[in-house]
Amino acid sequence: MRLNRILLEKLTRVLWAAVLVTLPVTSFRYFPFMGEGTMVRPLALYPLILLATVMFVRLLRKEITLPLPGSLLPLAGFVLIALTTTVIGALFTPVDLHGQAYGGRAVRAWVTMIAGLAFFLTAIWMNRNQDDLHYSLKWLYIGLALNIFWGGIQVLTFQTDLLDKHLVTLWQRAFSMRELVRTNRVSGLAYEPAWLAGQIATLYLPWLFAALMTRYRVSRFKWLEHLLIISITLLLLMTYSRGGVIIAVVAAALTFILTGRAQYLQVWYWFTSGFRAAHLPLWVKFRTWVIRLGSVLLLVSILVGVFLLLSQKNYFSRLWTTSTGSLEEYLIENYAGSRIAYAWGAMQEFQDHPWTGIGLGASGFYIYQNLPDWALTTVPEIARQLSPTTDLYPNPKNLFIRLMTETGLPGFVLFMAFQFSVLANIHIAWHMRTMVIRFLGIAGLFSWLAIMLYCFTQDSFAFPNLWINLGLITGMLNSLNHSDTQLVFQFAIEEEV
Repeated sequence: MRLNRILLEKLTRVLWAAVLVTLPVTSFRYFPFMGEGTMVRPLALYPLILLATVMFVRLLRKEITLPLPGSLLPLAGFVLIALTTTVIGALFTPVDLHGQAYGGRAVRAWVTMIAGLAFFLTAIWMNRNQDDLHYSLKWLYIGLALNIFWGGIQVLTFQTDLLDKHLVTLWQRAFSMRELVRTNRVSGLAYEPAWLAGQIATLYLPWLFAALMTRYRVSRFKWLEHLLIISITLLLLMTYSRGGVIIAVVAAALTFILTGRAQYLQVWYWFTSGFRAAHLPLWVKFRTWVIRLGSVLLLVSILVGVFLLLSQKNYFSRLWTTSTGSLEEYLIENYAGSRIAYAWGAMQEFQDHPWTGIGLGASGFYIYQNLPDWALTTVPEIARQLSPTTDLYPNPKNLFIRLMTETGLPGFVLFMAFQFSVLANIHIAWHMRTMVIRFLGIAGLFSWLAIMLYCFTQDSFAFPNLWINLGLITGMLNSLNHSDTQLVFQFAIEEEV
């Protein structure tokens, strides 16, 4: 019995490591019962299903207990509301669209929600102490290294003649639903560049940023986090994803403003002290000024270099080169017209059913009938989707609008209550002086901000990067809140050492 228990415990950790390593693969080809139109196919679902099975067996055998953080209460309320609105939505009997029926879309929507919740709950249950945290981050970084490696292969393919593009495309198609992006934008192991940029901003960058802010390390290699953050920053730029770059920059800036006062004061004191040191010899003053002015010049050079790199792609440079007479024309010229139109169509339906919603997964049935007039004639993508020969099913492309439309105000309020309950715990953590707790707080704040911004650009529950970090941080902070004095003392001692 004891041997079986040890084997199951080891199997649990191995499967959790497999989940973290496979997170970058978002559109795995080999999923049964999924049509070609289903793009969100996380490879991590396979080890996640096995892990959930093993944990259920261990739970039945009373080998483990499952923590229940307070943030699960509003999340459970949201799930109940979503179930209710799905039943109500069936009463509206929407007309089938492009071969899609209400029942089928509702089932697909619930499968994606259950998958997302499974990622969140598993991350909570697999992270209860500092050893769990180190184990999770180690395998998360290994998955990131694989993503960087494959992204580097793509960069070599696009920028040099060392690798044949057709051959690399065959390699990509061996595991992904999509070939290499024809515009030579790096997509890594994800389906498209925007998805890779979203992974970087919401899943990986928060931990590396927090490590730099707190000097908290998960390995004995002090250079590891610096190398990884430089690598993924370059990878992020090579995606040329406007949303991904903006999300990463805004989340990093807000996190630094809210949590980095000590670091800012240290840098400012270092910079100004060199110009105030009147007692130093002249040659020392000169060297001090050169170092500080050189640092400023280096920073400006990096920013200019980034601007010039992004300017190479018309897709990105349109943000500042487009000259139009109205906001509507500006959005259309910058390929955002379809997104605005879909969101507009969903919001119009929300106004008709603000309290009951129209059912989880049903927003696409009502979008076309509510599209603004300008979208019908000026947005080519929408014109193609209105063709009777297409089989594409529209979606709001905005998770908040989707929730309001499909679950009504009650569902949206409960979902946001869940998000802000997570943020409340994160807020407490980043003010703590214990290094590991502050590390969790800063990573949590960065993740939360990035995820909230990312939800304005996508609407699927199945993306693991929306759930993993929040679950990991919630699990750790919940354990700390309910731990005994000895565990807290252990963290304090480890920080001093």
